Amino acid sequence: MTEQSTVGTKFKSQKFMDFPSMKEALIARKIDATFMNAPLAPKLVMDGVPVKIVYLGHRDGTALMVKNDGPVQKFEDLKGKVVAIPGRFSNQNVFLYKMMKERGMPFDSITIKEMPPPEMPSALAAGSIDGYIVGEPHAARSEMAGYGRVLMQMRDAWPEFISCVLVVRQDVIDNQRAVVEELVRGIAASGEWLDEDRQQGAQHRKDAAVVAGKMFYNQDPKLLEYVLTKDPTRVSYTNLFPPKKQFDDLMDIAVELKVLPKRIAFEEYVDTSFAPDLETVDHTFDRLPGLDKVSQN
Repeated sequence: MTEQSTVGTKFKSQKFMDFPSMKEALIARKIDATFMNAPLAPKLVMDGVPVKIVYLGHRDGTALMVKNDGPVQKFEDLKGKVVAIPGRFSNQNVFLYKMMKERGMPFDSITIKEMPPPEMPSALAAGSIDGYIVGEPHAARSEMAGYGRVLMQMRDAWPEFISCVLVVRQDVIDNQRAVVEELVRGIAASGEWLDEDRQQGAQHRKDAAVVAGKMFYNQDPKLLEYVLTKDPTRVSYTNLFPPKKQFDDLMDIAVELKVLPKRIAFEEYVDTSFAPDLETVDHTFDRLPGLDKVSQN
């Protein structure tokens, strides 16, 4: 949803705790655009929902977490264990099956359980699951609390892993192209800004953790800062042009593993025309919008 302001379009955000609710809101036209797991977008198109991926949300930023003091030391140790995923049509689900295939493990070696990401850390702590694979900051939450540890960063086994994608309804693309262009350009600019100084103190990321945590996600800024700065390469916000080869590879794996029922062409679910020339994107901000409204203490 949007409204006009003196400095451009104001985009209203809405927080979802799980992907099914977000999907239903998109179908019902309660939201115009959303970030979602990549395999879910072509599945929506196959189901007759007119949407397109127009940009990536970020790269990497997904980890496979296990108990800090548990017996799992390598991926093969997950045989016979219960691992939580965000949903059937998630990249994380595809990744687990990809890893099992590469290691010669039967696909029923791991019991896979769908679970809303915010519930995963507490489920690991309680012992109702043996591990979980999810995007940040839910992975880092158990690590920071001391009872979880990273078994594997997805980027290490799947370089430049596509975590989430920006999906826009087709009617918005057709009727409000300038608004979509403004949205994508803003995401590109903020991504360039976030990555600009990440190897030189990462002050931009520290500021973003305060604003995002207190104004938008109601999360501890210390958790977000941990994710964004402990290892500044843990999540990347540049190189977000939708890559055909990687989407084709993801599609092939998802179809082979029956996560998706069939293969459809890249152009049927992706529109790259909104991705801006980054040389023309102004990502210089005198001060992060909203930082003066929240305390950094």
